[in-house]
Amino acid sequence: MDQPVRSGISAVIVTFRTGDVLLECVDSVLAAPDVDELVLVNHDNPADMVDKLEQRARHDGRLRLIHTGANLGFSRGCNLGAKSAQGDVLLFLNPDAVLKPGDAARLRETLQGRSEPAIIGARLIGPDGKEQRGARRGALTLGSAFTGFLGLSCAFHREHEPLPSQPVQMPTVSGAAMVMTRRGFEALDGFDEGYFLHVEDIDICKRARDAGGEVVFEPRVEIAHVGSTSKISQVKVEIFKALGLARYFTLHGGLIGPVQGFVLGPVFLLGALARTLVSRLQARTGAEAPAADL
Repeated sequence: MDQPVRSGISAVIVTFRTGDVLLECVDSVLAAPDVDELVLVNHDNPADMVDKLEQRARHDGRLRLIHTGANLGFSRGCNLGAKSAQGDVLLFLNPDAVLKPGDAARLRETLQGRSEPAIIGARLIGPDGKEQRGARRGALTLGSAFTGFLGLSCAFHREHEPLPSQPVQMPTVSGAAMVMTRRGFEALDGFDEGYFLHVEDIDICKRARDAGGEVVFEPRVEIAHVGSTSKISQVKVEIFKALGLARYFTLHGGLIGPVQGFVLGPVFLLGALARTLVSRLQARTGAEAPAADL
Protein backbone atom coordinates (compact mmCIF):
# COMPACT_ATOMS: atom_id res chain seq x y z
CA MET A 1 0.00 0.00 0.00
CA ASP A 2 1.21 3.49 -0.80
CA GLN A 3 2.41 5.71 2.03
CA PRO A 4 -0.19 8.21 3.33
CA VAL A 5 0.22 11.70 1.96
CA ARG A 6 1.56 14.36 4.29
CA SER A 7 -0.38 17.35 5.48
CA GLY A 8 0.81 20.15 3.20
CA ILE A 9 -1.82 21.13 0.60
CA SER A 10 -0.87 23.61 -2.11
CA ALA A 11 -3.65 25.05 -4.25
CA VAL A 12 -2.57 25.96 -7.79
CA ILE A 13 -4.67 28.38 -9.84
CA VAL A 14 -3.95 29.52 -13.40
CA THR A 15 -5.77 32.66 -14.50
CA PHE A 16 -6.08 34.66 -17.71
CA ARG A 17 -8.39 37.67 -17.58
CA THR A 18 -10.90 35.79 -15.48
CA GLY A 19 -12.82 38.78 -14.12
CA ASP A 20 -14.04 39.59 -10.61
CA VAL A 21 -14.95 35.97 -9.84
CA LEU A 22 -11.19 35.40 -9.50
CA LEU A 23 -11.17 37.44 -6.28
CA GLU A 24 -14.02 35.34 -4.90
CA CYS A 25 -12.05 32.22 -5.77
CA VAL A 26 -8.83 33.49 -4.16
CA ASP A 27 -10.65 34.65 -1.02
CA SER A 28 -12.37 31.28 -0.66
CA VAL A 29 -9.03 29.45 -0.82
CA LEU A 30 -7.38 31.80 1.66
CA ALA A 31 -10.35 31.34 4.01
CA ALA A 32 -9.94 27.56 3.93
CA PRO A 33 -7.92 26.43 6.99
CA ASP A 34 -7.03 23.13 5.28
CA VAL A 35 -5.06 24.84 2.48
CA ASP A 36 -1.45 25.63 3.41
CA GLU A 37 -0.60 27.83 0.43
CA LEU A 38 -2.02 29.22 -2.78
CA VAL A 39 0.19 29.57 -5.84
CA LEU A 40 -1.53 31.76 -8.42
CA VAL A 41 -0.12 31.85 -11.94
CA ASN A 42 -1.10 35.16 -13.51
CA HIS A 43 -1.34 34.94 -17.29
CA ASP A 44 -1.67 38.62 -18.18
CA ASN A 45 -4.61 39.78 -16.05
CA PRO A 46 -5.48 43.51 -16.18
CA ALA A 47 -3.35 45.86 -14.03
CA ASP A 48 -6.18 46.66 -11.61
CA MET A 49 -6.76 42.95 -10.96
CA VAL A 50 -3.04 42.38 -10.44
CA ASP A 51 -3.00 45.22 -7.90
CA LYS A 52 -5.83 43.57 -5.95
CA LEU A 53 -4.04 40.24 -6.01
CA GLU A 54 -0.79 41.79 -4.82
CA GLN A 55 -2.65 43.51 -1.97
CA ARG A 56 -3.96 40.14 -0.86
CA ALA A 57 -0.49 38.61 -1.14
CA ARG A 58 0.93 41.32 1.12
CA HIS A 59 -1.72 40.62 3.75
CA ASP A 60 -1.55 36.81 3.57
CA GLY A 61 1.79 35.09 3.16
CA ARG A 62 0.09 31.91 1.96
CA LEU A 63 -0.63 33.59 -1.40
CA ARG A 64 2.28 33.59 -3.83
CA LEU A 65 1.99 35.11 -7.29
CA ILE A 66 3.78 34.05 -10.45
CA HIS A 67 3.53 36.68 -13.20
CA THR A 68 4.21 35.17 -16.61
CA GLY A 69 3.46 38.30 -18.64
CA ALA A 70 1.56 36.35 -21.31
CA ASN A 71 -0.99 33.61 -21.73
CA LEU A 72 1.18 30.49 -21.73
CA GLY A 73 -1.74 28.06 -21.63
CA PHE A 74 -3.40 26.09 -18.87
CA SER A 75 -1.07 23.07 -18.86
CA ARG A 76 2.13 25.09 -18.74
CA GLY A 77 0.66 27.36 -16.09
CA CYS A 78 -0.28 24.41 -13.89
CA ASN A 79 3.20 22.94 -14.25
CA LEU A 80 4.80 26.28 -13.33
CA GLY A 81 2.59 26.55 -10.27
CA ALA A 82 3.23 22.97 -9.18
CA LYS A 83 6.99 23.42 -9.54
CA SER A 84 6.86 26.47 -7.27
CA ALA A 85 4.48 24.93 -4.73
CA GLN A 86 5.81 23.51 -1.47
CA GLY A 87 3.06 21.08 -0.49
CA ASP A 88 3.05 17.31 -0.90
CA VAL A 89 -0.54 17.46 -2.14
CA LEU A 90 -1.48 19.59 -5.16
CA LEU A 91 -5.01 20.96 -5.59
CA PHE A 92 -5.56 22.29 -9.11
CA LEU A 93 -8.48 24.70 -9.05
CA ASN A 94 -10.05 26.79 -11.80
CA PRO A 95 -10.01 30.55 -11.19
CA ASP A 96 -13.82 30.66 -11.32
CA ALA A 97 -14.36 27.93 -8.72
CA VAL A 98 -15.20 28.61 -5.08
CA LEU A 99 -13.74 26.39 -2.38
CA LYS A 100 -15.43 25.66 0.96
CA PRO A 101 -13.58 24.96 4.22
CA GLY A 102 -13.04 21.23 4.45
CA ASP A 103 -13.15 20.55 0.70
CA ALA A 104 -9.39 20.25 0.33
CA ALA A 105 -9.07 18.05 3.42
CA ARG A 106 -11.78 15.70 2.17
CA LEU A 107 -10.12 15.40 -1.23
CA ARG A 108 -6.77 14.69 0.46
CA GLU A 109 -8.41 12.07 2.67
CA THR A 110 -9.86 10.35 -0.39
CA LEU A 111 -6.42 10.44 -2.00
CA GLN A 112 -4.76 8.54 0.82
CA GLY A 113 -3.86 4.92 0.14
CA ARG A 114 -4.69 5.07 -3.55
CA SER A 115 -2.49 3.42 -6.16
CA GLU A 116 -0.20 6.05 -7.63
CA PRO A 117 -0.33 8.10 -9.72
CA ALA A 118 -3.76 8.84 -8.24
CA ILE A 119 -6.17 11.62 -9.20
CA ILE A 120 -9.24 12.70 -7.23
CA GLY A 121 -11.86 14.94 -8.85
CA ALA A 122 -14.66 16.90 -7.18
CA ARG A 123 -18.29 17.37 -8.20
CA LEU A 124 -18.83 20.70 -9.98
CA ILE A 125 -22.00 22.69 -9.39
CA GLY A 126 -23.04 25.44 -11.81
CA PRO A 127 -24.78 28.74 -11.03
CA ASP A 128 -28.12 26.98 -11.65
CA GLY A 129 -27.43 24.58 -8.78
CA LYS A 130 -27.08 21.57 -11.09
CA GLU A 131 -24.08 19.32 -11.63
CA GLN A 132 -22.01 20.49 -14.57
CA ARG A 133 -20.69 18.36 -17.37
CA GLY A 134 -17.11 17.19 -17.06
CA ALA A 135 -16.73 16.25 -13.41
CA ARG A 136 -17.37 12.57 -14.12
CA ARG A 137 -16.79 11.15 -17.56
CA GLY A 138 -15.99 7.89 -19.26
CA ALA A 139 -12.93 7.11 -21.36
CA LEU A 140 -12.62 9.28 -24.46
CA THR A 141 -13.16 7.42 -27.73
CA LEU A 142 -13.50 8.58 -31.31
CA GLY A 143 -17.24 8.08 -31.08
CA SER A 144 -17.67 10.02 -27.86
CA ALA A 145 -15.36 12.76 -29.13
CA PHE A 146 -17.49 13.36 -32.21
CA THR A 147 -20.84 13.18 -30.42
CA GLY A 148 -19.63 15.33 -27.52
CA PHE A 149 -17.99 17.83 -29.85
CA LEU A 150 -21.28 18.16 -31.72
CA GLY A 151 -23.20 18.67 -28.49
CA LEU A 152 -25.01 15.35 -28.78
CA SER A 153 -25.82 13.05 -25.90
CA CYS A 154 -23.32 10.26 -25.32
CA ALA A 155 -22.20 7.84 -22.64
CA PHE A 156 -18.98 9.83 -22.14
CA HIS A 157 -20.82 12.25 -19.84
CA ARG A 158 -22.17 10.80 -16.61
CA GLU A 159 -23.61 13.76 -14.73
CA HIS A 160 -27.13 12.47 -15.40
CA GLU A 161 -26.43 9.12 -13.77
CA PRO A 162 -27.45 8.54 -10.12
CA LEU A 163 -25.05 10.26 -7.75
CA PRO A 164 -22.96 7.77 -5.76
CA SER A 165 -22.78 8.25 -2.00
CA GLN A 166 -19.09 7.36 -1.78
CA PRO A 167 -15.98 7.91 -3.94
CA VAL A 168 -16.00 5.78 -7.09
CA GLN A 169 -13.41 5.06 -9.73
CA MET A 170 -14.07 7.09 -12.86
CA PRO A 171 -12.09 7.08 -16.12
CA THR A 172 -12.04 10.88 -16.36
CA VAL A 173 -12.51 13.73 -13.87
CA SER A 174 -12.22 17.48 -14.31
CA GLY A 175 -9.11 19.61 -14.06
CA ALA A 176 -11.32 22.38 -12.65
CA ALA A 177 -10.98 20.77 -9.20
CA MET A 178 -8.41 17.99 -9.16
CA VAL A 179 -6.08 16.69 -6.44
CA MET A 180 -2.88 14.68 -6.81
CA THR A 181 0.14 13.92 -4.66
CA ARG A 182 3.29 15.66 -5.76
CA ARG A 183 4.89 12.25 -6.24
CA GLY A 184 2.11 11.13 -8.57
CA PHE A 185 2.13 14.39 -10.48
CA GLU A 186 5.87 14.25 -11.02
CA ALA A 187 5.71 10.57 -12.02
CA LEU A 188 3.50 11.67 -14.92
CA ASP A 189 5.74 14.67 -15.70
CA GLY A 190 2.77 16.89 -14.95
CA PHE A 191 0.30 18.12 -17.53
CA ASP A 192 1.24 17.70 -21.18
CA GLU A 193 2.14 21.21 -22.33
CA GLY A 194 1.25 20.28 -25.89
CA TYR A 195 -2.34 21.04 -24.86
CA PHE A 196 -2.93 24.78 -24.60
CA LEU A 197 -6.50 24.76 -23.32
CA HIS A 198 -8.93 21.82 -22.92
CA VAL A 199 -8.38 18.04 -23.16
CA GLU A 200 -5.29 18.20 -20.89
CA ASP A 201 -7.33 16.82 -17.97
CA ILE A 202 -8.62 13.93 -20.09
CA ASP A 203 -5.04 13.22 -21.12
CA ILE A 204 -3.57 13.18 -17.61
CA CYS A 205 -6.38 10.91 -16.37
CA LYS A 206 -5.68 8.52 -19.24
CA ARG A 207 -1.96 8.49 -18.51
CA ALA A 208 -2.58 7.93 -14.79
CA ARG A 209 -4.80 4.92 -15.53
CA ASP A 210 -2.29 3.53 -18.02
CA ALA A 211 0.42 3.82 -15.35
CA GLY A 212 -1.63 1.72 -12.91
CA GLY A 213 -2.99 4.64 -10.91
CA GLU A 214 -6.53 5.31 -9.72
CA VAL A 215 -8.80 8.08 -10.99
CA VAL A 216 -11.63 8.71 -8.54
CA PHE A 217 -14.74 10.91 -8.49
CA GLU A 218 -15.48 12.31 -5.01
CA PRO A 219 -19.23 13.13 -4.93
CA ARG A 220 -19.16 14.45 -1.35
CA VAL A 221 -17.06 17.47 -2.36
CA GLU A 222 -19.27 19.92 -4.24
CA ILE A 223 -17.51 22.98 -5.62
CA ALA A 224 -19.32 25.93 -7.13
CA HIS A 225 -17.97 26.57 -10.63
CA VAL A 226 -19.05 29.42 -12.89
CA GLY A 227 -17.32 28.29 -16.09
CA SER A 228 -16.23 30.14 -19.27
CA THR A 229 -15.23 33.37 -17.55
CA SER A 230 -11.87 34.10 -19.20
CA LYS A 231 -11.90 36.90 -21.76
CA ILE A 232 -10.95 34.78 -24.73
CA SER A 233 -12.88 34.52 -27.98
CA GLN A 234 -15.14 31.51 -28.46
CA VAL A 235 -13.47 30.83 -31.79
CA LYS A 236 -10.10 30.41 -30.08
CA VAL A 237 -11.62 28.17 -27.40
CA GLU A 238 -13.14 25.90 -30.03
CA ILE A 239 -9.89 25.78 -31.99
CA PHE A 240 -7.95 24.82 -28.84
CA LYS A 241 -10.48 22.04 -28.18
CA ALA A 242 -10.12 20.76 -31.74
CA LEU A 243 -6.33 20.81 -31.59
CA GLY A 244 -6.44 19.12 -28.19
CA LEU A 245 -8.63 16.31 -29.49
CA ALA A 246 -6.35 15.79 -32.48
CA ARG A 247 -3.34 15.63 -30.17
CA TYR A 248 -5.08 13.20 -27.83
CA PHE A 249 -5.84 10.69 -30.58
CA THR A 250 -2.35 11.14 -32.02
CA LEU A 251 -0.79 10.22 -28.67
CA HIS A 252 -3.26 7.58 -27.55
CA GLY A 253 -4.28 6.00 -30.84
CA GLY A 254 -1.71 3.21 -30.85
CA LEU A 255 0.23 2.50 -34.02
CA ILE A 256 -2.19 4.49 -36.17
CA GLY A 257 -2.30 7.44 -33.77
CA PRO A 258 -0.23 9.76 -35.98
CA VAL A 259 -2.50 8.92 -38.91
CA GLN A 260 -5.58 9.62 -36.78
CA GLY A 261 -4.17 12.97 -35.71
CA PHE A 262 -3.33 13.94 -39.29
CA VAL A 263 -6.82 13.07 -40.49
CA LEU A 264 -8.81 14.27 -37.50
CA GLY A 265 -7.05 17.60 -37.03
CA PRO A 266 -8.69 19.32 -40.02
CA VAL A 267 -12.02 17.58 -39.29
CA PHE A 268 -12.14 18.87 -35.72
CA LEU A 269 -11.03 22.33 -36.81
CA LEU A 270 -13.81 22.56 -39.39
CA GLY A 271 -16.25 21.29 -36.78
CA ALA A 272 -15.04 23.91 -34.32
CA LEU A 273 -15.62 26.74 -36.76
CA ALA A 274 -19.03 25.38 -37.72
CA ARG A 275 -20.06 25.01 -34.09
CA THR A 276 -19.02 28.59 -33.35
CA LEU A 277 -21.10 29.84 -36.27
CA VAL A 278 -24.14 27.85 -35.11
CA SER A 279 -23.75 29.16 -31.56
CA ARG A 280 -23.67 32.75 -32.79
CA LEU A 281 -26.76 32.23 -34.92
CA GLN A 282 -28.57 30.64 -31.99
CA ALA A 283 -27.57 33.51 -29.73
CA ARG A 284 -29.08 35.99 -32.19
CA THR A 285 -32.34 34.08 -32.38
CA GLY A 286 -32.49 33.33 -28.66
CA ALA A 287 -32.29 29.58 -29.19
CA GLU A 288 -30.42 27.46 -26.68
CA ALA A 289 -27.01 26.31 -27.87
CA PRO A 290 -26.16 22.64 -27.32
CA ALA A 291 -23.82 21.82 -24.48
CA ALA A 292 -20.55 20.66 -25.94
CA ASP A 293 -18.05 20.45 -23.13
CA LEU A 294 -15.73 17.49 -23.29
